[in-house]
Amino acid sequence: MTNNLQIPPGMGLNVTAYINSSNPVYSVGGIIAFAIIVAIIISIFGYVFGWLERKMIAKVQHRHGPTYVGKFGILQNFADLVKLLAKEDIIPDSAERTLYIIGMPLLVSVSIFLVLLLPFAPSLQATNFAFGILIIFVILSFTPILLFITAFSTSNKFADISAQRSVLILLSYELPMILAVAAVGIAAHGYNIASIIDAQSSGIFAIFMPLGLVVLFITMLAELERPPFDLREADSELIAGWLTDMSAPYYALSLFLDYSRMLLGSLLITILFFGGWEGPLLPPIVWLLAKASIISIFIIIIRATTVRMRIDSILKFGWKWLLPLSLINLVIAYIIFA
Repeated sequence: MTNNLQIPPGMGLNVTAYINSSNPVYSVGGIIAFAIIVAIIISIFGYVFGWLERKMIAKVQHRHGPTYVGKFGILQNFADLVKLLAKEDIIPDSAERTLYIIGMPLLVSVSIFLVLLLPFAPSLQATNFAFGILIIFVILSFTPILLFITAFSTSNKFADISAQRSVLILLSYELPMILAVAAVGIAAHGYNIASIIDAQSSGIFAIFMPLGLVVLFITMLAELERPPFDLREADSELIAGWLTDMSAPYYALSLFLDYSRMLLGSLLITILFFGGWEGPLLPPIVWLLAKASIISIFIIIIRATTVRMRIDSILKFGWKWLLPLSLINLVIAYIIFA
């Protein structure tokens, strides 16, 4: 039976029926197919970049890294995953049991849900909201709350302090990040994700707004808790931070969370400043994932070559430098594109 449901452009669910890409339809089958494709992409990305990060950091530090389990150590992550999942799931006696159980899975679910909201090609997208990019960043802004609840549930003082520092960093850097996104919306004359990508068909925004790219990239590093902003895990003072009392299965989830968030951040930077899926010859999804992969490699390089900043330096940098620069970028975008 043909589904004749009509949905107003930019307001409803424009789910891909990738089998018939010339005429996307709204169907349960399309939703399931898209979800499966995205799940495969996230899983492959997490596995490959989990291995690649270990190899690249080992190369910088003149070590071998994963070597013996599989060719070039490619199966080391699988062996580690089996080991972590096989261990006992221990919940501390003093923990808030319900919050402890749902905290980490909820963080992972939000991250995966945000990736599902992103389009991977003109005919491979789950939503087409008029303010799609703003919706994603609004949902992303709830991450500090979920993170704090997850840490608080362990009733561990080290986890509490770590979560407080992470929340301070995330809140300090969210305003410059939103202002950088607002400048992109001014340049694209809208906040629909597909429209932002189409607006870069004649030139990527990274060329016209390099200041905005720098601001978004730095704030995204803070949002992802990647070095030099990884104060959640300061081994000289906070042990493993808010992961201190997390048992092995939850630690495995935290690793998956890290790489799903890195994929999300790389995709957002690609869409906002590097033209998304725009590119010659290759399929759109290949261009999108290739650009996001290059950004992810650059994020790994930063981790391998930078040192952790102090909390006071991080907060000062956000308020004294990134916020004014994001405002300047917003004014420049208005002058050029409005």
